[in-house]
Amino acid sequence: MKKILILTLCTGGLFFSGCKKDGTGGDATLGITAKHHGATIAGTRIYIKYGAKDFPGEDVSKYDASVVANASGYAEIPDLRYGNYYIYGVGFDSTINEPVKGGAPIKIKWSERKEVQKEDLSITE
Repeated sequence: MKKILILTLCTGGLFFSGCKKDGTGGDATLGITAKHHGATIAGTRIYIKYGAKDFPGEDVSKYDASVVANASGYAEIPDLRYGNYYIYGVGFDSTINEPVKGGAPIKIKWSERKEVQKEDLSITE
C-alpha cells in the first residue's frame, strides 16, 4: 500500500511538471507593434514578463526578456507557452522629440499556442 502511494505521488509530480505554462519552450509567438497615437515607433525596446497579469513596474530588470522593434515598430517574441504575459515598451517618438512608454497584459490561449498572435502596444509620453 505504501509503495502504491509513493508511486502515485511521483507519477503525479511528473505529470504536473510537464504541464508548464507561461514562459519559453512553447510554439507560440507574440508579434508586437509599438504605436504612439497610431504611428509606429521604430526601435522600441519591448520587454516581457512571464506569468504576469499586472504591470510589474518601470524597472526593466524585473522583466524576463526583451527584443527591439524593427523600422516598422514590429518585433516578435518566439517560443512562448500559453499563459499570461505583461509586455512593456520603451521608445522614442522623433515626431515630438519625446520618449514614450507603456504596457499591456497579454494572454496566449491554449488553443492559440501554435500561432503568431499579433498585438498593438500603445505607448505614450
